[in-house]
Amino acid sequence: PRPDPGLTAREAEILELIAAGLTNREIARRLVITEKTVKNHAHQIYKRLGADGREHAVARWLELNSVPDGTDLT
Repeated sequence: PRPDPGLTAREAEILELIAAGLTNREIARRLVITEKTVKNHAHQIYKRLGADGREHAVARWLELNSVPDGTDLT
């Protein structure tokens, strides 16, 4: 099971798009929401992950969702 950083499904969706390199404008267009809404979600994501920006949030997300070395996935 994945560690739960307390993100909502929408926040996780937005963070995945941030990790994919999309800008707030691109995320807003894709999800049919305003850029301000994306920005609000992003700030909440940073707060929940204890991150100080996009790159740090993505790094924390990848860290939380990585599979430990030696783990058998079969």
